[in-house]
Amino acid sequence: QVQLVESGGGLVQPGGSLRLSCAASGNIFSINAMGWYRQALGERRELVATITDGDRPSYADSVKGRFTISRDNAKNTVYLQMNSLKPEDTAVYYCRVTANTRLYWGQGTQVTVSS
Repeated sequence: QVQLVESGGGLVQPGGSLRLSCAASGNIFSINAMGWYRQALGERRELVATITDGDRPSYADSVKGRFTISRDNAKNTVYLQMNSLKPEDTAVYYCRVTANTRLYWGQGTQVTVSS
């Protein structure tokens, strides 16, 4: 079994920055794609960013140029650096990891952008 632990959420003013982390642990043989999704209140969960095991990132249009996804394979960790945050970025952010050919989700971390 694989566990994902997220951290780094919180309350930030518009224009501010946050860095999310998601660490995978457990009986891990391989990790492929890693990514971040978010779900605002009353909305569907949506893709924010993903990164392949070859370090190739992709982003939703709404976050391009503001968010950066990265990974540390030695630590089985994926990061999301979020800059120039907007109120519409407010959501619960979830990491998703493909490990040992199975899909795992984190428990979610709240990000609130408000003045």
